[in-house]
Formats: sequence, C-alpha cells, structure tokens
Amino acid sequence: MTAPKTQQNIDQLCINTIRTLSLDAVQKAESGHPGLPLGMAPTAYVLWTKFMRYNPKNPKWFNRDRFLLSAGHGSMLLYSLLHLTGYDLPISELKRFRQLHSETPGHPENFMTKGVEITTGPLGQGFANGVGMAMAQEHLAAKFNQKGFPIIDHHIYCICSDGDLMEGVSYESASLAGHLKLKNLIYFYDDNSITIDGSTDLAFSEDVTKRFESCGWHVLVVDDGNDLKAIEKAIKDAHRIKDKPKLIRVKTIIGFGMPKAGTSKAHSDAPGEEAVKETKRNLGWDENKHFYVPKEASAHFREAIKRGAKLEKDWEALVVKYEKTHGDLGKTLQETRKNKLPAGWEKSLPKFDDVEAKATRAYSGEVINAIADAVPQLIGGSADLAPSNNTTIKNSHDFEAGKYDGRNIHFGIREHAMGATMNGMSLYGSVIPFGGTFQTFSDYMRPAIRLAALSGVQTIFVFTHDSIGLGEDGPTHQSVEHLAALRAIPKLAVIRPCDAHETREAWRAALERDNAPTAFAFSRQKVALIDRKKFADAKGLHKGAYILAEAEDKQGKASTPKLIIVATGSEVGLAMQAREQLNASGMPTRVVSMPCWEFFDEQTTKYKESVFPSSVKARLAIEAGVSLGWSKYVGDAGDTLTVDRFGASAPGEDVFKEFGFTVENVVKKAKKLV
Repeated sequence: MTAPKTQQNIDQLCINTIRTLSLDAVQKAESGHPGLPLGMAPTAYVLWTKFMRYNPKNPKWFNRDRFLLSAGHGSMLLYSLLHLTGYDLPISELKRFRQLHSETPGHPENFMTKGVEITTGPLGQGFANGVGMAMAQEHLAAKFNQKGFPIIDHHIYCICSDGDLMEGVSYESASLAGHLKLKNLIYFYDDNSITIDGSTDLAFSEDVTKRFESCGWHVLVVDDGNDLKAIEKAIKDAHRIKDKPKLIRVKTIIGFGMPKAGTSKAHSDAPGEEAVKETKRNLGWDENKHFYVPKEASAHFREAIKRGAKLEKDWEALVVKYEKTHGDLGKTLQETRKNKLPAGWEKSLPKFDDVEAKATRAYSGEVINAIADAVPQLIGGSADLAPSNNTTIKNSHDFEAGKYDGRNIHFGIREHAMGATMNGMSLYGSVIPFGGTFQTFSDYMRPAIRLAALSGVQTIFVFTHDSIGLGEDGPTHQSVEHLAALRAIPKLAVIRPCDAHETREAWRAALERDNAPTAFAFSRQKVALIDRKKFADAKGLHKGAYILAEAEDKQGKASTPKLIIVATGSEVGLAMQAREQLNASGMPTRVVSMPCWEFFDEQTTKYKESVFPSSVKARLAIEAGVSLGWSKYVGDAGDTLTVDRFGASAPGEDVFKEFGFTVENVVKKAKKLV
C-alpha cells in the first residue's frame, strides 16, 4: 500500500485498520461477530478521534466521556479502538480474542479490560446502563457544578443495534430517559436491517424514529454509514440539542467489504480464510498481512494519548480552583471522587432500642431515612411502589428533569429498566443506587440482577412482600420460588432479616459491600419482637447464620441441643415460639437465624460446625418459600416446613395457617425428627 498523503486517505486507512484488526481476531478465534465492527468502524472512528474526551493512560479519569457498546457481540470494534488509541491492551491480547483468561473476552466485561465501562452482551442492557450513567451524571452535576465551574461535564455515548431496540428493556429505559430529558445521552443506532435470522423485516417493522421521538428523544439520520462528513455533522448537531437525549440512526452495511456483506451471513462466526482475503482486497488491504497496523494509522490514533493527558490536566487545574473557591463543596467533591463511604457513617444507623412490631419493609424505611444524611451517595426509589416498599428519602425531593439533585427516583412501572439503570449508576461511580419492588417482580429484572453480580457492582435491590404472607393479592403476587432463584445467582447476597435489628445490619452489610450487589427480602406482615438483651446480637447477620437462642432443659438452663430449628425472616418468630414449647417438653431446641446463605457459606468450617454441629442430625428449616437448597443445611435426616406450591388469596395470617406455619405444626414436625 502507498503511504497516504491526505487526511482523507489517513481517515480511510484508520477505518480499515479497525476493520481488519477485528476481522483477523475473529478469524483467528474461529468465532465472533465481524459484521458490526466492519459496518460501524467509520462512526466509531469519527467519534473516538474527533469528539470523545478520554485519557488512555487513565481509563478512570473522573470527567471522561463514557463509551458503551450495548451491542456487545461486536466487541472487537471496542478492543481494536482501545488498542489503537493507546489503552493498556497490547496486540497480543487481540490475538487471544475469546481465549481463556484473555483480556478480550467474547463480550466486553468491565472487570477484564481497561477502558471497558460496562459488561454487555445480553441485548438492551447496555442501552439501559447508559441511561443510568446519565442519571448519575446529572445528579452529581446538579450537586457540584457552579457558575464558571463545569466540573462534571461530559457525554454518554453508546452504540446499539436492531437487537438492542427489539428488547423491551430498551423501550423502558428510552421512555425514562426522554421523560427525564437526559441531554448528555448520544446513542448511535447501527441501522443495518439484519439480525441472525435474516432481514429485520421478519419481526421488526416499526418506525424507530417516531418511536424515539414519542419518547422525547431527538432523532438524527446518517444515510450512509461510510460518509464521514455526515457522521461528524450529526454528532455536532446532537451536541447542539441541550434539552433531550439524542439517537443518531446510522444506515450501515453489516460486514462492509465482506463477500456476504449486507446479509445475515456477515453477522456472526468466522468468515473463513478465503473470505478474509477477499475482504481485505475489497478494502485495498494487503491480504497477506495479519493484525497489521500501519505506522501512519498508529501515529494518528495515538494522538489520543497526548490529547487525553491535556484534557485531564486542564480539568484537574479547574478542580483546584473550584476547591479554593467553593471550600466545603470542594471537600465533598474530594470525598465523592474517592467513591468511599464517609467516615463514621455507621453512627447514624438506628439502634431500635424501643421498637414496636412492624413489617421489615417498615424498618428498612426507617434505616434509609436514618442514614440518608450521613450517606449522601445513597439515591434510589421504586418501580411505582414507593409507599409499599418504603423507599422514600423524606428529607429530599424527587429526581426529575431540572431537579436532578433530588434523591427519590420514580422509575415508573419499569422493573427491568430500574435494575439496569441502577447498574449504570453504580458503574458510573460516586453514587450507591437502590430500587424497590415486590419480590415476585424480581423476575422482570433478573437479567439486570445477574449482570450486577457478574460486573461486581454495588447495586441494592429492595424486594418487599417477600412471601405468601402478603395475603389478599394472592398467588400472582406471592413470592414462592424467588428466594431460591435469587440465591442461585453467584456473588449476589440475598438477605432476609427477621426483625428491626437484623434489618439495620442488612443495610450495614449492603453499604459496606462495595464490590457486589445485595438483594433484601422484606416482609409485608409484621414480624415478632425479639429481645436482643436476652438473645443474640443481630450482628451475627454478617456471618450469615448464628445461634439466636440456645437450647434449654425444662428448668430453663442451657443444654446440649437435640434439635436445631433454622429459619429466616418472619418465620424466625415462629421458630422462637416453637422452641419455648419444645424446651418445656424436654426437647432442648436451638434456634438459628439464617438471614443470608451466601455470608454463611463464606465462613470457616469451625464456625459452621459451631452453628450446626454434625452430631445434631435433627434439623428443621422453616421458610415461606420453596424447599430447594435447604437440604444443604438440614442434611438427609432433617426436614423442612416450606412452600412448594403457589399461594392463595386470603388474609396473610389465614394463608400462613393454611400452609402449616403454626406453632402446633412446627412442634409436630420437630418431634418426628427426634
């Protein structure tokens, strides 16, 4: 190839470098998705070299633009850009695309690759993550920006596909973004009209422009995805729109340059050696060179290093002036950038010394409001159930367009978007998001919960109405299998507290757990009052399971247990009542409160043995959910009092009685075990 002599030639050389690196990586792996990288390379090139503000040598620079690849199957586009612009991603890692322990996994993972902001792949998730990031940005900007000091001032860019827009979560989050007028969102829609099955006409014929305009977005169109001037103009026009999110429809040819470009055959899988050679010839590339980066292209891309260093340096200088001018606010900004809890925050946790019997959802609301001032990062709300979930911060106002400093978010009846936007907020940093709904509706947001766990982010899921105890709404709303389903997600801590004190400790655990998500299971029904001066301290929650009440003989003296009853949530009170009768009848019974399986499984063998002595085979688990998983703790000789069918519509007390959650039934089942 002849060395380029014009900017136009350099532009095309750089674009084809992105394309051929992506193509070579997919072919070497014999797996991947070459279609999107080849079609969207021009758009990405213009964005990354002419508009985006980032520092390759400091991927976590606070005021950087965020780039999200919601269409995560096109990951080689992102990896190529990261390598070319100077991030710590050597070409050797591009050659190990999709291989074990490489920094270039099949879909982007935020914890694997420097410069990757979010974990994407399940379509629509990245789209919603970006909305969450924009929400976090607007909140912090409203809190810190002052006249002459635009401390938090950047954009959230995202590439999404036809598949992303077909997923329901993208509509949910697009609707929320338009309502909130999130002006710093600029999304690029790879409008190539192709999915794996074939033409999008098979299943997708809506007017995307009208859809987004109806949601409150400004839509721009680039008719030719290879027209660099049109792409640049569209981005400039998007920047000029200051009152709503923007969608740029880029008409592209999937797999541009490939023999099967424009067809579903170009979407995924390695094209084959001969097709790679033909593609390179079509692009004017040397077909015998693999993972080739021309010097001119490398030099042009690497200008980002110097440019990024200056951007960050200038911003840090502005921050220094800001801190001098706005003293207290400047100190708060320093703390915020550290992404850590304020020193001494735990002193604000309520003691609950004199407490009346309430549902744990009510205690949770009290904890939220007790700690809100001490933990200013805390922000959240509910999917239209705030009065039921008790998620309102009473001394704050609503987070709405033009009032972004508010801490009460109305997610609307959009559970999936709520989960995914919370993940985006957490990934953005400097905020701790929480969101509430009924536990049965965790099904609607399960993909987001799973990605929170996979991504290792601090997202707090507040699930209330945790069992058949919610009563009259009946089996459609009564959570039965959900505790087991949530516990099946690796790294997710599921905490079902039994009283006010465990609820306080549950929030303490979630706030201190900054590298993984937490799901609470709170009751609608009142729970028993447990005398913490007489029985164990609720701090045992942090070990997952602890001896709440030790076995006693008929005289009320400590005794070796013949039976262990283990329970969670509202059923702990039932276990304690049964214990009194069993002890009095000459069957010394220990009660173990087990609010979090995950925490318990992390404990030492010695501690586990102290709670569940192997010598005590008679064990009974009580939980108003399915029995699945309890055998691990009660053993083959144990039993469960659980709910392995759907509930019923009636007052909660009647439903519990119908399903055998009575003292008499517990005692009966216990005596059969000994």
